[in-house]
Amino acid sequence: MMPSTTPMKNILSILSALALAAAAQAGCGKTVTNEGTLKSFDAEKKVVVVADKAGKETKITLTAKTKGADGVKELVGKAVKVESEHGKASSISKA
Repeated sequence: MMPSTTPMKNILSILSALALAAAAQAGCGKTVTNEGTLKSFDAEKKVVVVADKAGKETKITLTAKTKGADGVKELVGKAVKVESEHGKASSISKA
């Protein structure tokens, strides 16, 4: 008499669903747009601080893939638009 494989199939199904859910969460693709004044740029840490009209400041990290990152120094004190995902900028430009 062979043992039933149903419990093993259930466990594998649950593990597969969890793995897919974790992968979907990691690449959620939620993009946030911050518009305001570029208050500061820390070149060593590659972090910008953007203050919106209400004065709320947001820290955003620049990466090697950030479009417009090479001209950030000239944007300090000016109006900017920063698009980011999970705190990492995908683009920064003059607003």
